[in-house]
Amino acid sequence: MEIESFDYIVVGAGSAGCVLAARLSEAGRHSVLLVEAGGADTNPFIHIPMGYPRLFADTRINWAYESEPEPGLGNRTLFQPRGKVLGGTSSINGMVYIRGQREDYDEWAEQGCVGWDWQSVLPYFRKAEDQVRGADDAHGVGGPVPVTEPAYVWPIAKTFLEACRQSGLSHNADFNGPSQEGYGFYQSTIRRGRRMSAAASYLAPARHRHNLKIRTRALVTRVVVENRRARGIEYRLGTEPRLANALREVILAGGAFNSPQLLLLSGIGPAGEIRSHDLPVVCDLPDVGRNLQDHFQTSLVYRCGHGRTLNDFARSPIRQGIALARYLATGGGPLAANGLATAAFVRSSPDLPRPDLNLYINPGSAAQRGRDGVAPDTFSGFTMSPVHMTPKARGSVRLRSPEPHDAPSISFGFLQHEDDVAALISGMRWIRRLAAQPCWAPWRIEEVTPGLPVESERDLVSDLRRRAFSNMHAAGTCRMGADSGSVVDLALRVRGIEALRVVDASVMPRLINGNTNAPTIMIAEKAADMIRNSV
Repeated sequence: MEIESFDYIVVGAGSAGCVLAARLSEAGRHSVLLVEAGGADTNPFIHIPMGYPRLFADTRINWAYESEPEPGLGNRTLFQPRGKVLGGTSSINGMVYIRGQREDYDEWAEQGCVGWDWQSVLPYFRKAEDQVRGADDAHGVGGPVPVTEPAYVWPIAKTFLEACRQSGLSHNADFNGPSQEGYGFYQSTIRRGRRMSAAASYLAPARHRHNLKIRTRALVTRVVVENRRARGIEYRLGTEPRLANALREVILAGGAFNSPQLLLLSGIGPAGEIRSHDLPVVCDLPDVGRNLQDHFQTSLVYRCGHGRTLNDFARSPIRQGIALARYLATGGGPLAANGLATAAFVRSSPDLPRPDLNLYINPGSAAQRGRDGVAPDTFSGFTMSPVHMTPKARGSVRLRSPEPHDAPSISFGFLQHEDDVAALISGMRWIRRLAAQPCWAPWRIEEVTPGLPVESERDLVSDLRRRAFSNMHAAGTCRMGADSGSVVDLALRVRGIEALRVVDASVMPRLINGNTNAPTIMIAEKAADMIRNSV
């Protein structure tokens, strides 16, 4: 078996792993091995922003997980795309740049995560950012991550903004500013018509450094632990077993599903579960894989009288050909944007202190959205969706088997808490309030799904259980905390094991109010400083 040694080993080349590999290797003093189970990010649809629907179920670059049957959803399973490629899920996601609310991080600190309050994490958001609007107290310029305005806005998305205004909502010029509440434009991680994944923004400038080695198609099978210290990793390069020693640290950056899975495979986690798979217990850490959280959403689909939706575009080879020619010639047009340009953040109840719902419009609608991919409806249509950002549902990630190639067992627990149900019903009524505004008259819209006859609370709840789905922002399964029950401490070190950290969305003690890519990059930037300062 081939054996190599590196100062740092980073497992997973997603949003966090790319940041760590770039930052830990930039001074040139330490050797870094970055190990990724997927391949290179060469698929052209990764880099064309509007190409991401084609990546939704592509198993060449996507783990394509499926949840266990969900009791609160009539035992439906939920498809879970996750990136299996350089850049991880930042190479297949919707490219929306949202940090969450400053109160999210202050609540982390109130729960014991000292040093993770808003003022402590803000410098790392600013460090990562190259804000097209320029620098100010909240935003930075010159960082690896471009934060830009929508390159193309579908006309129907502009009408959504007018509906928000007519409904009485206030305009918000910056969802990442002092307050998230109101309606406005999303910013995104796109530059000059190309997706800027973590691989493009962090790894590409670093990949030719002499002290950084990147291994793709390499599946890590366990962390090697001796005398309560992480000594390295075992992995398979194709079918060939390999061993890499870590002279300083092993850092797991596999995300909310794969980081707890690897800990469990390595004998770190709930002792009973580990023994049930005939694996040796290295460290009994009961919370590994627990505390799974995700945003939850539903959709209201509308038919309209114009042929100007994404559905019409997707069904027209001529329009696609014109758009492709425009994109290749100028880097602009509908292919240069993600289609998710406008949104609103509102409260499900006026009694709440801050928004807990994200309302957004998609200029198309899907007849199919799952393991078999995404396919548009046959009519001119669009979708408006409410997302519940503060779910009380808690789930888990467990081993399905002791075989590293097998997908983990994922359970969310959605819609088993009455507050979660009530919030999404409020979100559906919010969408209908927007759809009732006079600005939609020229579009001649008609609610197709679930349809206006579905109005009573009982019918709405039934519809949620039948159709609602994950927003694919999983977090929390390797919870950070100051308490002895947390999986990692405030420096993201795994409790009970030296020289082992977890750095990704799994360490979030509580899910933030917004998309998780920007916060995950922030976590990795802060962790990189912690690691370098510990040398």
